[in-house]
Amino acid sequence: MRKIILNLATTLDGFIEGANGELDWCILEEDMHFDSFLESIGTIFYGRVSYDQWGNYQPDVSTSDMEKQIYAAIQSKEKFVFSSQSRADDKATFISSDVVALVEKIRNQPGKDIWLYGGAKLIKTFIENGLVDEYMISVHPTALGAGKPLFDIAAKLDLELTGTKVFKSGVVQLIYAPNKSIDPNRLV
Repeated sequence: MRKIILNLATTLDGFIEGANGELDWCILEEDMHFDSFLESIGTIFYGRVSYDQWGNYQPDVSTSDMEKQIYAAIQSKEKFVFSSQSRADDKATFISSDVVALVEKIRNQPGKDIWLYGGAKLIKTFIENGLVDEYMISVHPTALGAGKPLFDIAAKLDLELTGTKVFKSGVVQLIYAPNKSIDPNRLV
Protein backbone atom coordinates (compact mmCIF):
# COMPACT_ATOMS: atom_id res chain seq x y z
CA MET A 1 0.00 0.00 0.00
CA ARG A 2 1.27 3.45 -0.92
CA LYS A 3 1.71 6.05 1.81
CA ILE A 4 -0.16 9.34 1.77
CA ILE A 5 2.30 12.01 2.86
CA LEU A 6 1.28 15.48 3.95
CA ASN A 7 4.37 17.54 3.10
CA LEU A 8 4.05 21.25 3.66
CA ALA A 9 5.75 24.33 4.99
CA THR A 10 4.66 26.35 7.98
CA THR A 11 5.90 29.45 9.71
CA LEU A 12 7.21 29.31 13.26
CA ASP A 13 3.85 30.64 14.46
CA GLY A 14 1.92 27.93 12.61
CA PHE A 15 0.66 29.48 9.37
CA ILE A 16 0.79 27.83 5.93
CA GLU A 17 0.23 31.14 4.15
CA GLY A 18 -0.04 34.78 5.10
CA ALA A 19 -3.26 36.70 5.67
CA ASN A 20 -3.35 37.61 1.95
CA GLY A 21 -2.15 34.23 0.69
CA GLU A 22 1.52 35.18 0.74
CA LEU A 23 4.13 32.46 0.42
CA ASP A 24 7.19 34.69 0.03
CA TRP A 25 8.52 33.48 3.40
CA CYS A 26 8.90 29.92 2.11
CA ILE A 27 12.55 28.90 1.65
CA LEU A 28 13.67 26.34 -0.93
CA GLU A 29 17.35 25.37 -0.97
CA GLU A 30 19.33 22.52 -2.49
CA ASP A 31 20.23 20.97 0.88
CA MET A 32 16.51 20.32 1.45
CA HIS A 33 16.62 17.70 -1.35
CA PHE A 34 13.03 18.37 -2.38
CA ASP A 35 13.87 16.68 -5.67
CA SER A 36 14.42 13.41 -3.76
CA PHE A 37 10.98 13.73 -2.18
CA LEU A 38 9.46 14.29 -5.63
CA GLU A 39 11.22 11.17 -6.93
CA SER A 40 9.55 9.15 -4.16
CA ILE A 41 6.00 10.13 -5.15
CA GLY A 42 3.95 9.28 -8.20
CA THR A 43 0.69 11.03 -7.41
CA ILE A 44 -0.42 14.39 -6.00
CA PHE A 45 -3.74 15.09 -4.26
CA TYR A 46 -5.00 18.68 -4.53
CA GLY A 47 -8.02 20.64 -3.43
CA ARG A 48 -9.50 22.62 -6.33
CA VAL A 49 -8.22 26.04 -5.21
CA SER A 50 -4.68 24.71 -4.69
CA TYR A 51 -4.80 22.94 -8.04
CA ASP A 52 -6.02 26.06 -9.83
CA GLN A 53 -3.18 28.06 -8.24
CA TRP A 54 -0.30 25.57 -8.38
CA GLY A 55 -1.31 22.38 -10.19
CA ASN A 56 -0.12 23.62 -13.57
CA TYR A 57 2.14 26.45 -12.43
CA GLN A 58 4.94 27.30 -14.84
CA PRO A 59 7.84 29.35 -13.45
CA ASP A 60 9.01 32.39 -15.40
CA VAL A 61 12.37 32.65 -17.15
CA SER A 62 14.05 34.37 -14.18
CA THR A 63 13.33 31.40 -11.87
CA SER A 64 16.36 29.37 -10.74
CA ASP A 65 17.17 26.15 -12.59
CA MET A 66 16.51 24.17 -9.40
CA GLU A 67 12.97 25.55 -9.11
CA LYS A 68 12.32 24.94 -12.82
CA GLN A 69 13.37 21.30 -12.36
CA ILE A 70 11.13 20.96 -9.32
CA TYR A 71 8.10 22.33 -11.14
CA ALA A 72 8.82 20.10 -14.15
CA ALA A 73 8.88 17.10 -11.80
CA ILE A 74 5.61 18.21 -10.19
CA GLN A 75 3.95 18.58 -13.60
CA SER A 76 4.95 15.02 -14.52
CA LYS A 77 2.96 13.44 -11.66
CA GLU A 78 -0.50 11.89 -11.77
CA LYS A 79 -2.94 14.41 -10.23
CA PHE A 80 -6.27 14.06 -8.48
CA VAL A 81 -8.33 17.12 -7.56
CA PHE A 82 -10.95 16.90 -4.81
CA SER A 83 -13.75 19.36 -5.44
CA SER A 84 -17.50 19.79 -5.28
CA GLN A 85 -17.14 20.89 -8.91
CA SER A 86 -16.85 18.18 -11.50
CA ARG A 87 -14.98 19.29 -14.57
CA ALA A 88 -12.97 17.89 -17.43
CA ASP A 89 -9.24 18.48 -17.29
CA ASP A 90 -6.69 16.64 -19.39
CA LYS A 91 -3.99 17.03 -16.67
CA ALA A 92 -5.97 15.82 -13.63
CA THR A 93 -8.83 13.62 -12.52
CA PHE A 94 -11.53 15.42 -10.54
CA ILE A 95 -13.19 13.62 -7.62
CA SER A 96 -16.41 15.07 -6.22
CA SER A 97 -17.91 12.20 -4.18
CA ASP A 98 -17.02 9.02 -2.28
CA VAL A 99 -13.71 10.61 -1.26
CA VAL A 100 -12.64 8.03 1.34
CA ALA A 101 -13.48 5.02 -0.84
CA LEU A 102 -11.73 6.47 -3.89
CA VAL A 103 -8.66 7.49 -1.87
CA GLU A 104 -8.38 3.95 -0.50
CA LYS A 105 -8.72 2.54 -4.03
CA ILE A 106 -5.95 4.85 -5.32
CA ARG A 107 -3.76 4.14 -2.28
CA ASN A 108 -4.01 0.39 -2.89
CA GLN A 109 -2.88 0.63 -6.52
CA PRO A 110 0.77 -0.18 -7.20
CA GLY A 111 3.15 2.73 -7.51
CA LYS A 112 5.06 5.35 -5.62
CA ASP A 113 3.78 7.24 -2.57
CA ILE A 114 1.17 10.02 -2.73
CA TRP A 115 1.71 13.67 -1.82
CA LEU A 116 -1.23 15.32 -0.09
CA TYR A 117 -0.52 18.85 -1.30
CA GLY A 118 -3.56 20.64 0.10
CA GLY A 119 -5.43 22.99 0.57
CA ALA A 120 -6.52 23.38 4.12
CA LYS A 121 -10.05 21.97 3.66
CA LEU A 122 -8.73 18.84 1.92
CA ILE A 123 -6.06 18.35 4.59
CA LYS A 124 -8.75 18.58 7.27
CA THR A 125 -10.86 15.96 5.47
CA PHE A 126 -7.91 13.58 5.19
CA ILE A 127 -6.88 14.03 8.84
CA GLU A 128 -10.41 13.59 10.14
CA ASN A 129 -10.77 10.37 8.15
CA GLY A 130 -7.41 8.91 9.20
CA LEU A 131 -6.01 9.01 5.65
CA VAL A 132 -2.61 10.62 6.35
CA ASP A 133 0.24 8.12 6.86
CA GLU A 134 3.07 10.60 7.34
CA TYR A 135 3.34 14.28 8.21
CA MET A 136 6.42 16.12 6.89
CA ILE A 137 6.17 19.60 8.36
CA SER A 138 8.94 22.05 7.48
CA VAL A 139 9.03 24.87 10.02
CA HIS A 140 10.47 28.05 8.51
CA PRO A 141 12.25 30.68 10.64
CA THR A 142 9.56 33.32 10.10
CA ALA A 143 6.59 34.48 12.17
CA LEU A 144 3.72 36.15 10.32
CA GLY A 145 1.33 36.99 13.14
CA ALA A 146 -1.71 36.08 11.01
CA GLY A 147 -2.69 33.85 8.14
CA LYS A 148 -4.14 30.43 7.36
CA PRO A 149 -3.37 28.01 10.22
CA LEU A 150 -1.46 24.78 9.71
CA PHE A 151 -4.31 22.68 11.10
CA ASP A 152 -7.98 23.54 11.41
CA ILE A 153 -9.28 20.34 12.93
CA ALA A 154 -12.13 19.64 15.33
CA ALA A 155 -10.34 17.22 17.66
CA LYS A 156 -6.95 16.44 19.13
CA LEU A 157 -4.44 14.84 16.77
CA ASP A 158 -1.83 12.58 18.39
CA LEU A 159 1.36 12.05 16.41
CA GLU A 160 4.65 10.27 16.99
CA LEU A 161 7.91 11.97 15.97
CA THR A 162 9.83 9.66 13.62
CA GLY A 163 12.54 11.99 12.33
CA THR A 164 13.98 15.49 12.11
CA LYS A 165 16.18 17.33 9.64
CA VAL A 166 17.81 20.72 10.10
CA PHE A 167 18.80 22.74 7.03
CA LYS A 168 21.39 25.51 6.71
CA SER A 169 18.62 28.09 6.15
CA GLY A 170 17.25 27.43 9.64
CA VAL A 171 14.29 25.38 8.37
CA VAL A 172 13.59 22.37 10.58
CA GLN A 173 11.67 19.46 9.09
CA LEU A 174 9.66 17.40 11.54
CA ILE A 175 8.45 14.00 10.40
CA TYR A 176 5.54 12.41 12.24
CA ALA A 177 3.39 9.31 11.96
CA PRO A 178 -0.10 8.93 13.40
CA ASN A 179 0.09 7.48 16.89
CA LYS A 180 -1.13 3.92 16.27
CA SER A 181 -2.36 3.55 19.85
CA ILE A 182 -5.10 6.12 19.08
CA ASP A 183 -8.26 5.08 17.24
CA PRO A 184 -8.27 7.16 14.00
CA ASN A 185 -12.07 6.93 13.84
CA ARG A 186 -12.44 8.97 17.00
CA LEU A 187 -11.94 12.17 14.95
CA VAL A 188 -14.91 11.50 12.71
